[in-house]
Amino acid sequence: MSRNPQSTARVAGHPIHPMLIPFPIAFFVATFVCDLIFWRTGNPGWVTASLWLLGAGLIMAALAALAGLTDVLGDVQIRNLRDAWLHAGGNVVVVLVELYNWYSRYAHGEAAVVPTGLILSLIVVLIPLFTGWKGWEMVYRHRVGVADGSEEVRWP
Repeated sequence: MSRNPQSTARVAGHPIHPMLIPFPIAFFVATFVCDLIFWRTGNPGWVTASLWLLGAGLIMAALAALAGLTDVLGDVQIRNLRDAWLHAGGNVVVVLVELYNWYSRYAHGEAAVVPTGLILSLIVVLIPLFTGWKGWEMVYRHRVGVADGSEEVRWP
């Protein structure tokens, strides 16, 4: 009987990566919303908000990536999944786009938001629809990190 692929980065048997990923997604979606509001109102406060949201999203994305990389390196079954590499690769693209987006806004302020920052934010809202799909494929189809009943989860 083969075991399910296991999450290496976990707390009390619970995978850390899925606990962290909602944060960068929420921050990056909120960045897009702030960009839309700035585009419509011209209020520079939204530019400041988007810069902070991008920064927070990048920090949380780095933490989620660290947990995800730990999982990939920790279990050969995960490394062998095409979905894992599509998920990871797409998310690397998201982080690189958002790094550029953050730096551009930091260096150029309001001028970096419309249209370039707005378009980049839209792209970053769309890519996680694919990478999230691939992430859930790993859970629902390949059972990554799913307890199979033979594992007893105990608190440390």
